[in-house]
Amino acid sequence: MTKHKKNDAHDTSGKGKDPEASASLPIWFERGLSRLKVNAAGEVLRPQIEAKQHQRILERDPNKPGRKEMNPFLKFALELGPLLVFFFANSRGEDLARAFPILGDLGGPLFIATALFMAAMVISLAVSWAITRTLPIMPLVTLAVVLVFGGLTLWLQDETFIKMKPTIVNALFGCVLLGGLLFGKSLLGYVFDQAFKLDEEGWRKLTLRWGLFFIFLAVLNEVVWRNFSTDFWVNFKVWATMPITIVFMLTQLPLIKRHATEPLGKAKD
Repeated sequence: MTKHKKNDAHDTSGKGKDPEASASLPIWFERGLSRLKVNAAGEVLRPQIEAKQHQRILERDPNKPGRKEMNPFLKFALELGPLLVFFFANSRGEDLARAFPILGDLGGPLFIATALFMAAMVISLAVSWAITRTLPIMPLVTLAVVLVFGGLTLWLQDETFIKMKPTIVNALFGCVLLGGLLFGKSLLGYVFDQAFKLDEEGWRKLTLRWGLFFIFLAVLNEVVWRNFSTDFWVNFKVWATMPITIVFMLTQLPLIKRHATEPLGKAKD
């Protein structure tokens, strides 16, 4: 009788098993057991779990396979668009306030321009996300600074914060680019790799030059907003900063050509 009970205790065939005890096993445990496989030697094999493709939120490293690319002209338009909105809203602020009274509650033309600039930046980044399913790093940093300083401008009704925004952004970019070089990272590739491809030395030299140029823009903005009128600063921000930047970019073409890994303007597959 005792032997019979022991045999029942070690019976794995399912006969004599308490149905209630079997039903009490957690579902996740039963599913885990069902995935177990045994090889010819009787060893339990580790279940192979299909790894889900991890979707990156931030853009991939420069020149990395699988990175979605955006048309350079569209990328330029998305970056320039919010600035044009800012200029138009500041120059036509009173007309916009009459047409849309809710905008008039924000304050003068510069405050209306600040609010619309913030909205345009969000829309620009949303379009970029819709096209590439990733967020470009530098515009993302710019948006964060714009929302913080633009929000302070509207909340405190103080123009100083929005005027300081270009200083903060340019100084931040300059420090990030130059700081990245100290750790052996040429971060400028995140910005321009969709327009052209360079070797490591080329990215390093171009990153150094752009880092110094951003510091120059930060100092220049401080000089202008502290010594000239608001209207002059707005016009300088839109119609002077961009041409200065374009001229600087043109002066870098010889460097880009020397270190290009593929012909400039080569059509992408």
